[in-house]
Amino acid sequence: MINRIAILGTGLLGTSVGLALRDAGYTGAITGWNRTLDEAHYAHRMGALTAVAEDAIEAARASEVVLLSVPIYATLDLMAQLSGALSPDHLVTDVGSTKRMIAESSARLYNMPGRPAFLPGHPMAGKERGGASLAEANLFRGAVWLFTDDPAARRSARAAELVQHWRAWVRAMGARVLDLNPIRHDELVAWVSHLPQFVATSLSALLEEEVGNAPELKEVGGRALREMTRLGASPYSMWRDIAHTNTEPIEQAIHALEQRLQHLRENLRTPALRSEFDQANRFRRE
Repeated sequence: MINRIAILGTGLLGTSVGLALRDAGYTGAITGWNRTLDEAHYAHRMGALTAVAEDAIEAARASEVVLLSVPIYATLDLMAQLSGALSPDHLVTDVGSTKRMIAESSARLYNMPGRPAFLPGHPMAGKERGGASLAEANLFRGAVWLFTDDPAARRSARAAELVQHWRAWVRAMGARVLDLNPIRHDELVAWVSHLPQFVATSLSALLEEEVGNAPELKEVGGRALREMTRLGASPYSMWRDIAHTNTEPIEQAIHALEQRLQHLRENLRTPALRSEFDQANRFRRE
């Protein structure tokens, strides 16, 4: 069993994990740390944490499982610091949106004799805005929680046990577990997560340019416009690291969409337009 968890990064996802664990019946200690301590104290008041730590490394040392819930480059920095600070019986895991660089760092710094264990993870859940105040206990219910574990990992018996217990708690939080190769993971999320974000960002930026000086026109679009641009509210700080660490797959997805839009533009008055709608409808039905 797991008795002590440290959540490093108590924004939307980290705080939601704390709330979801409590909702699922976890009774152990949950210590939270955040670069901005006010966020950690807010998560504590919400009931997601049992204690707030001022030092991330000390909080990790005092735990059994460490969840890294910070942007990707900050995750890589903490991975480097923790690899030499924790014992082989510690498990570190994360919620990063791209996995290739994290998996490479894990293979270099973890999962070998004398080193702590690492389990790369990524819950496919979130909102367009971050922060502890938006956290929810049911955020992961029905979502897929991806793992890109290394089959060659060499972990202590206790760390291997913690991996199994953590995966069980992920299921208890309501998520469905799926294992993927990290390269395949980044290719897939470029299509199903990153491309929708960048489409919404570009569309929202274009509309701001075209009708931003006439705010009443935003209402003309109604629900369709609100749904299509909801992700446009996502901050750059959330997506910079994703764009930098998954550049090539995102470029390929955007290029394919550019070609598709050109095909659509060239066939607005031909039967090919109906074919596009038929194919889109099949995707939504399936």
